[in-house]
Amino acid sequence: MQYRDDSITPKITAYIGMGSNLADPLEQLYRAREAIAAIDDVTDLGISSFYQSPPMGPQDQPDYVNAVMKVATQLLPLDLLHKLQSIENEQGRVRGERWGARTLDLDILLYGDQSINLAELTVPHVGLAQRAFVLYPLSEIAPELNIAGKGDVKDLLKRCPLAGLKRLDS
Repeated sequence: MQYRDDSITPKITAYIGMGSNLADPLEQLYRAREAIAAIDDVTDLGISSFYQSPPMGPQDQPDYVNAVMKVATQLLPLDLLHKLQSIENEQGRVRGERWGARTLDLDILLYGDQSINLAELTVPHVGLAQRAFVLYPLSEIAPELNIAGKGDVKDLLKRCPLAGLKRLDS
């Protein structure tokens, strides 16, 4: 595993999309936040409110609970991805049907201002600019953010309907 060298490279701000619709979704997201914050070379910088949203895929599944977490990290993007996938697995994630029900889904939405296009990872995350369950929570914790190649979050938000998204009371 590769790490960034503190003496050479500053921490990168990354945003992680979080979602769950099985096995007590709110608890899944709370546990995921704790697990992410416990990763070496990752600092928890905050989390959005929780939002309820209808599923994107098959409609015969429960609604999702979503949030966006802001972190600072010195992990390289693929190392961070692998750590997030380990957390998903530890919390019972089973990779099956695309957009199917899941205990936990963790996605790297943004990694600094980098554009990454690898078979395993695309950043900014595909669909980020059109998904209310990502944009609304992201706008809470980074309202002035400019997403490379996509524009300002506040402008993207104006073009993104709520599509059934509801903010949950904490």
